[in-house]
Amino acid sequence: MSASYFSHRASEDLAAAIGNTPLIKLRRASEATGCTILGKAEFMNPGGSVKDRAGLGIILDAERRGVLKPGGVVVEGTAGNTGIGLTLVGNARGYRCIIVMPETQSREKIEFLRMIGADLRLVPAKPYRDPGNYVHVSRRMAEETGAVWANQFDNLANREAHRATTGPEIWDQTAGKVDAFTCAAGTGGTLAGVSLALKAKNPKVKIVLADPEGSALYGWVKSNDLTVTGSSITEGIGQSRVPENLNDVAIDDAVKIQDPEALEHIYEVLILEGLSVGTSSGINIAAAVRVAKDLGPGHTIVTILADGGARYASKLFNLEFLREKGLPVPSWMA
Repeated sequence: MSASYFSHRASEDLAAAIGNTPLIKLRRASEATGCTILGKAEFMNPGGSVKDRAGLGIILDAERRGVLKPGGVVVEGTAGNTGIGLTLVGNARGYRCIIVMPETQSREKIEFLRMIGADLRLVPAKPYRDPGNYVHVSRRMAEETGAVWANQFDNLANREAHRATTGPEIWDQTAGKVDAFTCAAGTGGTLAGVSLALKAKNPKVKIVLADPEGSALYGWVKSNDLTVTGSSITEGIGQSRVPENLNDVAIDDAVKIQDPEALEHIYEVLILEGLSVGTSSGINIAAAVRVAKDLGPGHTIVTILADGGARYASKLFNLEFLREKGLPVPSWMA
């Protein structure tokens, strides 16, 4: 093969390999609704999740502003995936990352962060109003050490990364034939950035928040009510407050998805379509199905397959854990 064959397909570095993920038709969901439901395969990013985009966007923005220089340190509070994205991009660009994470997150994410060289600090899981919450701990740590605080929840470089990449990719991959987009929000970066990008192309594209139990964002969208009820096994999504990334962004509607419904979709796409996805992807697919049924046959709905199921194997495929929670179990494991 010629050298030009390889140079045409080679990425210059890790950063260049982030994004441009495929859209995959979710066959069963599409057949059940008469719509075309497409999942953006963000688990195919180098770090295995949609958060690679946020990690890269935040680091590039800090470089442009001159606050992050060779040998610098980045501190972030994260449920895991943003920490992975930041650490891998940091490794590639010569930065060290200190990652503060609630100790309740999946064992797989904790082990992965340690494996890739993150300086991992586990803290007790506490609500945002508590000074011991992982976000506040990371902010104080950055202030005390003079490091750069990534601040993914309120740093608009997060949503800008999705406005500049994820949204335009979806528009191009659907040839502009997208009727609705749905996804869950943790920092709000993906939902907000895609909304900004798609609405700029066609204001009629319906943007729908998918929210798990235990989050206040559904109530915020529907009635400006931030009351929190219930709980969920999902990680990295749901909020008790409105992050800056979601401010002044068009969100047309919201749906609330319970864990059993999300798990059924996770197990279905794995065993029938060969797609291994994580907890938030189950929420997203369930929401896309709800939106498709509401819109009626013939529409195109896009959602986010945020990361892979292996990152949550100790929960999603742990029969003892699932039965203890009263949740569905994979039929082929039962």
